[in-house]
Amino acid sequence: MLKHLVARSAIIAFLLALVAAPVTALAAPVFYGITVHVSTNNIKVQNPRTKQTLSFVIVPKFDRIFSPDGKTTYQMKNIKPGRYVEIIYDQKALGIRHADKIFLLNGANQRLSRQ
Repeated sequence: MLKHLVARSAIIAFLLALVAAPVTALAAPVFYGITVHVSTNNIKVQNPRTKQTLSFVIVPKFDRIFSPDGKTTYQMKNIKPGRYVEIIYDQKALGIRHADKIFLLNGANQRLSRQ
């Protein structure tokens, strides 16, 4: 009887720990800012408020630059210095910061409305 009580208590404690775990750990990191530099293998973006500048590696054949509605993709040639962008990035897969998706933004750091 005591073994069953201890086993049930352990299972309940484990399930409570899973429920209490922060969900934010699953969210991908996002960076907003103005494009400072673009080349075939990286993009450098500066946040105008904090003045923080981050560089992101772009893997070959990167084609995940999205329109405001997220349905149409653009080519890298559409991103010029001075353009507001939102970059969803990852640092785990390659060990370095690399862009997973890029969204084009307006001056208020919002995705452009559909035109």
